[in-house]
Amino acid sequence: MKLRLSDTLKRQKVDFVPKNPQRVTMYVCGPTVYNYAHIGNARPVVVFDVLFRLLRHLYGEEAVIYARNITDVDDKINQKAMAEGVDINVITSKFADIYNADMRALNALEPTIQPRVTQNMNAIVAQIEALIRNGHAYAAEGHVLFDVESYKAYGALSNRSLDDMIAGARVEVAPYKKNPQDFVLWKPSKPGEPKWPSPWGEGRPGWHIECSAMIEANLGLPIDIHGGGHDLIFPHHENEIAQGVCAQHGHSHQEESYARYWMHNGFLTMDAEKMSKSLGNVLLVHDLIKEFPGEVIRLALLSAHYRAPLNWTRELLEQSRKELDYLYGVLLRHKAIETWVPSERQACNEREGALLGALLDDLNTPSAKAKLFDLANNLEHLSNPNVERTEDAAEVAPTAASLVKHEFLLLAGVLGILQQDPEAWFKGGADDDLSAKVEALLEARKTARAEKNWAEADRIRNELTALNVEVMDGPAGATWKLKA
Repeated sequence: MKLRLSDTLKRQKVDFVPKNPQRVTMYVCGPTVYNYAHIGNARPVVVFDVLFRLLRHLYGEEAVIYARNITDVDDKINQKAMAEGVDINVITSKFADIYNADMRALNALEPTIQPRVTQNMNAIVAQIEALIRNGHAYAAEGHVLFDVESYKAYGALSNRSLDDMIAGARVEVAPYKKNPQDFVLWKPSKPGEPKWPSPWGEGRPGWHIECSAMIEANLGLPIDIHGGGHDLIFPHHENEIAQGVCAQHGHSHQEESYARYWMHNGFLTMDAEKMSKSLGNVLLVHDLIKEFPGEVIRLALLSAHYRAPLNWTRELLEQSRKELDYLYGVLLRHKAIETWVPSERQACNEREGALLGALLDDLNTPSAKAKLFDLANNLEHLSNPNVERTEDAAEVAPTAASLVKHEFLLLAGVLGILQQDPEAWFKGGADDDLSAKVEALLEARKTARAEKNWAEADRIRNELTALNVEVMDGPAGATWKLKA
């Protein structure tokens, strides 16, 4: 099975070949933890969680190492901590825990490693020292800056000309900078801000050097895949490449010695408008999961190709909920069917290659979702007791349905959906008391129907409706769910 990915640096879709199939590495830029994550922050988490799951399927769970960092020192963190009169760790610990819990609610697997900036200061200082030693950085007035003119490949990822960037710079140029585009690697801390020792005085790192150093320290170079949102291409990832390459080699044109493949997800808009605090349309994941199951939010985030823009609407969420209701309904109706996997490995690989084909083709989640619905429809057809079959077909059908169910669950697992028991899905937030009451009413309704006491059966159904319960009658009997 061949995986193909769109590489931002190469500007084309390419075959993915890991440096070491026994140790596949991926790094995705994580949150700056000073507030709740909004839905746009969740898109790369879900997108690269699908890739993480796919890589684990292809190479084995133990062979894939996924790092998603935590930025726990930053201007906004400092400002919030000073305003509340607490140490930055109070702020960052609180919001890192909330972030991780919110992402778990979206069925995102825990990354293998979650490095934090404050725990990697020695690695950051060491990488800055290497950049100075190699002639790509300079110290000035307590600051250390990267000299962009020393790296001739600067701008390759974002497809920007260094000469044009310097000529068109409209930023205020600090007197200690050699040129306007030079960016900070280390800076003095302001009074009251956290600080760490360094050869250039007490201070703290710039944003870009943090990821470069954490990648080298925690994963080693080169990594296989570096991911993040489209907004990070410039300047963050552009600066990462410059730092990572120059700290190792001291010269340019060695981009793949830092990250071999670059992937970026598209923007998310709110009802076709950019999400912003000024417009008042920022949706927090923490609030959304109180109204919708995390799995609904996840499926909505996967409804567009990861590289395409995604327009976030309430209608999208409602549609995703209906789709999951149908898929879980299929599982509920055919819960008794055991899954079956072909014993012949080559045949199994060929079937899985076709099954996962959309995801292998640059994570095409909309096509993969369509395939999932095809499998659900096939399972319904193969399992329908009302379908007339020949004697031979009757013998083959159970095995066929078992195989389809296996493939259905396999694809759903890589997409990270349908991870609950279907009965638990439909019962939603029903507590034990409500569940017991509903089950008793369903049993009474079953008795009334068996006795052809239709008036009593209708009365019980009305009582269930008053409890916000929807009854679903099927060949195997009645099941129920809480109405949305």
